[in-house]
Amino acid sequence: MGTGSTALRAQEVHRLRSEISRMQRRRSDVPFLPLDPALEGLLPDPGLRVGSSYSISPSPSLLGALLAAPSQKGSWCAIIGMPTIGVEAMGDLGVDLERLILVPDPGPRWLTVATALSEVIPIIAVHPRSRVADADIARLNARLRDRGCTLLVTARWPQSEATIRVEEGEWHGLGTGWGLLSDRTVTLHASGRRFESGRHVRVQMPTSLGRVGAVPAPLRPVAPLHAPDRLAVAG
Repeated sequence: MGTGSTALRAQEVHRLRSEISRMQRRRSDVPFLPLDPALEGLLPDPGLRVGSSYSISPSPSLLGALLAAPSQKGSWCAIIGMPTIGVEAMGDLGVDLERLILVPDPGPRWLTVATALSEVIPIIAVHPRSRVADADIARLNARLRDRGCTLLVTARWPQSEATIRVEEGEWHGLGTGWGLLSDRTVTLHASGRRFESGRHVRVQMPTSLGRVGAVPAPLRPVAPLHAPDRLAVAG
């Protein structure tokens, strides 16, 4: 990496730290960040545990589904190291774009950026671009607990509260040579130290409106109505 590039990276980190100083917030006393109602039952907690980390599938739909409820409740969110993320798709999934910070390409300093933003941003999603030393991971996890920041990592992450994966996806709307993709039904699987057997929920992600929603209950067949016997007519 050239001297000029290094200087630009240093300037960017300095700018972020300045913004962090300006936005400095108090640690949240709320123990959980909310989940979308469609994800109810996926985790043993009522939401994402504040100060913890979660390992998730690198799925934009899953990421949007997890960020939507906190952002709608007023929490700022940050996405680090995902230059191809669709901002419009995030908005369709319910993420409040006015409370979303994007750092598309932090390069090898992604961990420094994540650590800096954890000072003021309640929930951060990051796609690691390089391996991290165990000591650096331990320091970041300690910072998350201290500042009350929740981290979503699109990779395996030591000491994660849970791992959330997208499984068994099925798109709907296409026929034989005709139709348009309308919605997708997937199974979300979560497992963690406190629930090793895992939990599953079946959701539409996205729905035909682009959001996350519960899978409609199947229609139960209705027994046919029988016509009543004809009444005997008195002679």
